[in-house]
Amino acid sequence: MNKKKKLSQIHQKRIKAAKAKGSGKKKSDYVSKADRAKLEEAQEPESELEDSASNDN
Repeated sequence: MNKKKKLSQIHQKRIKAAKAKGSGKKKSDYVSKADRAKLEEAQEPESELEDSASNDN
């Protein structure tokens, strides 16, 4: 590999790493299955209340 190509590759690699570092997270944090079940249970009563309130009108 010649010197110019090698330097170019190193430069591109550093630019790519800098962009990745500044872009932020794309994935959300892991939520366990038990925690998801708890969240769903907490949301279900709220939706039932909204349904009953809309039926009263």
